[in-house]
Amino acid sequence: MKKMMQTLLLLPAMWLLPLGVSAADYQQGQHYAEAGKEMPRNDNSNKVQVVELFSYSCPHCFRLDPQVSEWKQTLPENVEFKLVPAIFRDSWLQMARVFYAAEQTGDLEMLHPKLFNAIHVEKRRLTTEDELLDFVEEQGVDREAFAKQMNSFMVQTQVKKALVMSQTSGITGVPAMIVDGKYRTDAPQAGSLEEMLDVVDHLVVKAADEK
Repeated sequence: MKKMMQTLLLLPAMWLLPLGVSAADYQQGQHYAEAGKEMPRNDNSNKVQVVELFSYSCPHCFRLDPQVSEWKQTLPENVEFKLVPAIFRDSWLQMARVFYAAEQTGDLEMLHPKLFNAIHVEKRRLTTEDELLDFVEEQGVDREAFAKQMNSFMVQTQVKKALVMSQTSGITGVPAMIVDGKYRTDAPQAGSLEEMLDVVDHLVVKAADEK
């Protein structure tokens, strides 16, 4: 038994994390960190804000998305959740324009899973504005009206905000979560994609207590 315990202690900590860490054990600097700078938040809301930075091109974001859809239904009433498209390259900028245009046209709920599926299951190339507009039109959305939204001042403003958050939040990859503009975590820090959501639950309580 003693020999077995010594062997277990030699296993990488990340392998044991999902089984061995409780919420009380989550530590700043190990499972989460402060945001690179405090992120702007909706001052008209007293709720704890949770932001997921993601990319449609990211296979881990694709894998996590159904879990997030279920998990966010369990969040308490004092929490608001939103998605923000991370922007680290030009093709991601185009995707961000589509995301915010779809918000404006009311098509995001329909297009969001279809974009993930087209890229990761159908292996479609959707990187240019024309390719994305072709795809949107295939889904029954008015191409001209959608293109107008993609180039609107509102969408341009939202894209700029997403770009600033991507550059200043301290995240180095996606998916990543920012809680109340103060704390950030991701799968490598938390131990896994699934554990990341547990760390966010912990940070939600922490942020609420700090209000």
